[in-house]
Amino acid sequence: MTDFIEFGRTWMPFLLEGVGVTVGLWAVAMVLGFCLALVLVWARVYASKPLYLLATLYVEVFRGTPMLVQLFFIYLGLPEIGIVLDPFTAAAVAIGLNSAAYQAEYFRGAIQSLPSGQMIAARAMGMSRFQALRDIILPQAGRRVIPQWSNEAIVELKYTSIAYAIGLTELTSRAEQVGYQTFQFLEAFTLVAIIYLVLTGIVAQTLDFVEKRTRVPGLTNSGGKMS
Repeated sequence: MTDFIEFGRTWMPFLLEGVGVTVGLWAVAMVLGFCLALVLVWARVYASKPLYLLATLYVEVFRGTPMLVQLFFIYLGLPEIGIVLDPFTAAAVAIGLNSAAYQAEYFRGAIQSLPSGQMIAARAMGMSRFQALRDIILPQAGRRVIPQWSNEAIVELKYTSIAYAIGLTELTSRAEQVGYQTFQFLEAFTLVAIIYLVLTGIVAQTLDFVEKRTRVPGLTNSGGKMS
């Protein structure tokens, strides 16, 4: 234990330098995924049949193929057609596009759990479909989707570790460097695991706080009565 503490004291500062890259990558990917998910859920719920089919194809492709394959496709495959991205951008795009497919399904489930008459009533009051979605549907769906979205946020934070495969110097990559320098891979990756636990714990507690703050008294997130 003493040796591990000394190892941590020596190498933890170096590992922590990768936290900024990891958190930055996660934040960009989650924002990208969230924005694209809103477009996808609109197409899946309210758009015409062709747009619905395109959005459905997108969701199925990105949920049905490994994220690592998607990452290599973007970073190594796209340069063949002239699209060259740096490792950070490629990783953010890959994780964001993948996350969008899952976030869209979470939002779609939340929207479809709402009474269908709300959209009809909003249109009858003279609101456009976009206004009804923005002012009535999404605020309610957003409240209900927080538990599922929290899980997605935690999963995507851990998925940022795949970026080491294309040379991005984030937490996992730094742990590998420490391992090769010291030949103490167990200790290096134990430290990284501890860092990830702290990060995911912060995200989980923050979103749990948001869920409690946005909860409507007397109702569950699914809209039913609380027991």
